[in-house]
Amino acid sequence: MNKVLKRIYKDKLSLSAVVVLLLLYLAIAFAPLIAPYPKDFSSRKLAYAPPSNIYVITPENRLSWPYTYNWVKTFDAKNLTTQFKQDRTQKYPLQLFKNGRLISVGDGGNLFLLGTDINGRDNFSRLLYGGQISLTIGFLALFISFPIGLMYGGISGYYGGAVDNVMMRVAEAIMSIPSFYLLIILAAILPSGMNAAERFALITVILAFIGWAGLARVVRGMVLSIKTQDYVKSAVAIGASRARIILKHILPQTSSYVIIAITLSVPGYILAESGLSFLGLGIQQPDASWGNMLKEAQEFTNIISRPWLLTPGFLIFIAVLSFNILGDTIRDVLDPKSAKN
Repeated sequence: MNKVLKRIYKDKLSLSAVVVLLLLYLAIAFAPLIAPYPKDFSSRKLAYAPPSNIYVITPENRLSWPYTYNWVKTFDAKNLTTQFKQDRTQKYPLQLFKNGRLISVGDGGNLFLLGTDINGRDNFSRLLYGGQISLTIGFLALFISFPIGLMYGGISGYYGGAVDNVMMRVAEAIMSIPSFYLLIILAAILPSGMNAAERFALITVILAFIGWAGLARVVRGMVLSIKTQDYVKSAVAIGASRARIILKHILPQTSSYVIIAITLSVPGYILAESGLSFLGLGIQQPDASWGNMLKEAQEFTNIISRPWLLTPGFLIFIAVLSFNILGDTIRDVLDPKSAKN
């Protein structure tokens, strides 16, 4: 582990990835404190409001405490479009640590750091709450799929013969199922009356169900090699049980691969959940996830005139890229066959 930490510290790109991930997970962990608005905030009169402008210079060119103006929606009868203009008759100074929130504005004011969506909900707040789902679902799925994959692959490789043949055929059958299409089918048949927590749990189980087979196959190959080592034969000779040999002497030797697999698997789970939610088969409105938030940006007019709606896609890209960079670095350190190590 020290070797991995030293490598990450020396590699500026990997260190940057770690910092980005830490910032993201700290932000979602303290979402109720950082978010200017609660989960259920909505103002239909401010649908698609642009990001609030923060000023530190008054109209009289004097330095001031940061403040903002409210947006007022107007209708252009000539072009049949709605427009937002600032109401400069009233300033709303930013306030720190008021009502249990890091940043807010005075009574009657609105603060939309990343604009609002079609229902007038603050995008910045929803990004924080949505990240709690999008960034944690991968780890929850790993807690299910990796123990299954490790035990399944370990038993298959250690026993060999007919047991190995049958177990691997089952794993290969699961691996042959197109994972994304399976996710769509399973998510589509989920009961419509499920609440957000139940749907989140079932999607996690679905992701874990299709994720263990590949790990089991690799672990099985490693166990076939490890079980021929002298220390394993010695454990057999002194009468150690098969369960003890597998759990104490064989599976720990696969830890390097497991660590690498974890860091490289999390991005896949993040993308899977985001894809499902984007298609409307994952986390449902009004609950937020980065996937269903990004769905609103699929319209061309929104991409052109409301670019702040693309922020969830940018965060997905940053999170996945950071995990991949970190995973590549850990692989370079722990994989003995790595050319860089």
